[in-house]
Amino acid sequence: MYKKSILSNKLRIISNELKDRGSVSIGIWTGVGGRFESDENKGAAHFLEHILFRGSLKYSCTDIKGTIEGVGGTLNAFTGEEQTCYYAKVPAKHFEITLDILSDMVFFPLIQKNDLERERTIILEEIKMYRDRPQSYVMELLDGLVWPGHPLGQSLAGTKDSVGAMSQSQLRTFHRQYYSPDNVVVSVCGNFDHEGVGEFLEQKLGNFENHDRPVYIPYKGEQKKPRLKLFKKAIEQSHIALAVPSFKCDHPDVYVLAVLNVILGGNMSSRLFDELREKRGLAYSIYSGTKSYDDTGAFLVKAGVDNTKLLEAVELILKILRQVRRNGVREKEFVRAREYFLGQFVLGLEDTMEHMMWIGESMLERDRIRTIGEVVYKINSITLEDIQRVASDLLKDKRMNLAVVGPLKAEQEKELKRMMGIVSSEEAQVS
Repeated sequence: MYKKSILSNKLRIISNELKDRGSVSIGIWTGVGGRFESDENKGAAHFLEHILFRGSLKYSCTDIKGTIEGVGGTLNAFTGEEQTCYYAKVPAKHFEITLDILSDMVFFPLIQKNDLERERTIILEEIKMYRDRPQSYVMELLDGLVWPGHPLGQSLAGTKDSVGAMSQSQLRTFHRQYYSPDNVVVSVCGNFDHEGVGEFLEQKLGNFENHDRPVYIPYKGEQKKPRLKLFKKAIEQSHIALAVPSFKCDHPDVYVLAVLNVILGGNMSSRLFDELREKRGLAYSIYSGTKSYDDTGAFLVKAGVDNTKLLEAVELILKILRQVRRNGVREKEFVRAREYFLGQFVLGLEDTMEHMMWIGESMLERDRIRTIGEVVYKINSITLEDIQRVASDLLKDKRMNLAVVGPLKAEQEKELKRMMGIVSSEEAQVS
């Protein structure tokens, strides 16, 4: 089903040819993100992502956007903690020009001083925007609790100081170090020819050299007490984010946690959604999710609630998590959650963009593809006992991290500390 090629410079190509589709999706993945940065260059990966759209040796900024959007295609990028991806989806007949544009952007960016200053201003405004959006800022606070004193606990966009001081030479050095062919995966899905991709990229990038690059700092922290971060802000709704440390991306229990996540807050049939929204009307938005990295991970719950219902909502969230930890789940909801996960997984891969993302991320993370059959087998192998075991291990009170943004009152702060079992100011921070 999947085809893989490796160029002479070790750049990897992974593809899925779907000749019956009218589209093709392309992603160029680099194995670098926020966790590879220091305090001095914090935000460099995200800054570089912006700059690459400003122009390359062959294409201007206008050419990049206009050529792809001019044929009905879409073009974008994202920066994570461990990868940066530049991607596009176009009608199949425009595949080659799109591949040329993306590869030129990624490997031959101009990184000019005037573009640097324009993007610096934009990113500084982006940082302000996230700080002003409580639903975003609460997640930044939560990351700082789960991974304290570590790059994973810091903002991907960087800080006002780090972005303000970012230089042209810093970004060029960062690009040279990490945008190395042996650190890049090109993933393609749709109506195209795999062999043609390899031939095209070998000709265009075959002489591109590899460079040594710094590695990230592993996270070795162990949480022994609950942590709480409260941020006072005069807004109409309080935003809650709760998390526990969980599994790294290749841990054997990541699929167990994926099903447990569905049971707890992954859809409208989940316990958290049903109890907080449907039965009690405490929240409009309530859901759970997971994060997984090379050496660590997190299970999280996020909600937005009326300020007067903050304590009731937090208490109920903790109660539901504790119930599942102590008593497990019912077979009916377990089977429903397992089938929901499988259905969403298979349906998602029908789209060329989603399928491209799946194989690209998998190849970058594991240097191999998890096949559909492999995932289905692992999900179907999960038992009720597995769910109970993982819930019992992860959802312990001492591993809880809670961040809240809202117009907090003194009595609410005191009660939140009590609920979380916080007894010292070291684990409870208020700002």
